[in-house]
Amino acid sequence: MNFTGKEIEKFGSFSTPFYYYNLDLLKKTLEVLKAASLKYGYKIHYAVKANANERILRLISSYGFGADCVSGNEVSKAVECGFDASKVVFAGVGKSDKEILTALRLGIFCFNSESVQEVEVINSLAKAENKTASVALRLNPGIDAHTNQKINTGLADSKFGIPFTKLKETVEFVKGLSNIKLIGIHYHIGSQILDFEPYKLLCERSNEIQAELEKLGLQLPVINLGGGLGIDYNKPEKNSVPEFEKLLDLIHKDLKVKEGQEVHFEFGRSVVAQCGVLVSKVLYVKQGDTSDFAILDAGFTDLIRPALYGAYHKIENLTSTADENGVYDVVGPICESTDVFAKSRSLKKTSRGDLLAFYSAGAYGEIMASQYNLRDLPHVYFSE
Repeated sequence: MNFTGKEIEKFGSFSTPFYYYNLDLLKKTLEVLKAASLKYGYKIHYAVKANANERILRLISSYGFGADCVSGNEVSKAVECGFDASKVVFAGVGKSDKEILTALRLGIFCFNSESVQEVEVINSLAKAENKTASVALRLNPGIDAHTNQKINTGLADSKFGIPFTKLKETVEFVKGLSNIKLIGIHYHIGSQILDFEPYKLLCERSNEIQAELEKLGLQLPVINLGGGLGIDYNKPEKNSVPEFEKLLDLIHKDLKVKEGQEVHFEFGRSVVAQCGVLVSKVLYVKQGDTSDFAILDAGFTDLIRPALYGAYHKIENLTSTADENGVYDVVGPICESTDVFAKSRSLKKTSRGDLLAFYSAGAYGEIMASQYNLRDLPHVYFSE
């Protein structure tokens, strides 16, 4: 995302720190995703956890996509913001009774269930409500997504999913529940995946699992491959829209789909990350013994990914007119040593009052903001 001088001038009147969303870029991304999915009739659910800003949710829902939710409040919010309940899926390893009842009463499409115990509880609550709950079993396929281990969810030791080795006994048990309709198998192998090889392996594993299900006399109507497609954090201005078409072409080539089956995906980061920027003001530039510190008014309460994952964001000084660069540790004001955005980052010579932009912050940015240290939440502005 490149800012014009007029936009940067406008930023000077905004209260910092703030999130700024380029809705034109979001629309472009949604159009590319919609075209790529329509090519094969694939069903897309937006992962609400990536960004639940109401204006963004309403825009995404207007394109006819479904929602992927991981809490009862996300389910309710998605429906409030225009997502059809019949296109909402509800995942997560620890759904409470209250959350399950919320989803049942709203009539969602499917629960992505992660344990036998959870399916038992859903069955009991559905029976009390005189309803039948549609369920897809989330299996752990044992695939390394070659991503940050903090967001790698498909390995055998992950808390997510039902082990592949327990497939037969789980299916047999679920088939015996009176108020459960088993409609599919669900996978999610991780996040920020840039190497497509894990998706190829997932297709192969899904084909094997489908063959096993056929031996049990089952052909389920839904195959949900989850999400996880990554974005370019290093060159966001060059690669502002992810390679949806390339990924879905690969899936179409490698995944065996029976007649009447639907293929579903749950994309989050890849939809919203590049349209969002965090802008922060420099409070002080402090010279240390080993480093110069650019101390900002934004901290990990506003953007926690660097502190939580060691994640990288491109940072640009928007207002410096200096010809030379300086090297800075870019840090926040929080009273924690982990409140560091970047070490030894080269930026235009930076001074008090300069505005710094953190790119690719539309996913897991605003949504994860907190009021630790009793700080204000970041402000939000839109390009329109």
